[in-house]
Amino acid sequence: MIYPSIDKLLNVVGSKFLLVNIVSKRAKQMEENDYYQLSEYKSHKNIGKALEEVSKGLVHIKEK
Repeated sequence: MIYPSIDKLLNVVGSKFLLVNIVSKRAKQMEENDYYQLSEYKSHKNIGKALEEVSKGLVHIKEK
């Protein structure tokens, strides 16, 4: 089972397209800066860690 669930993530972010863009940018930031917002993650990969941050509301979206 995937954690966090897609249903929970879509409650935080409006669409799957936006979710993919946010998570990919955050995962790249993690790789480049080695900066993580949580002290403990369930996932081992940066994509999963970014999804966990989105589900906890730690990633904010700026709309133009």
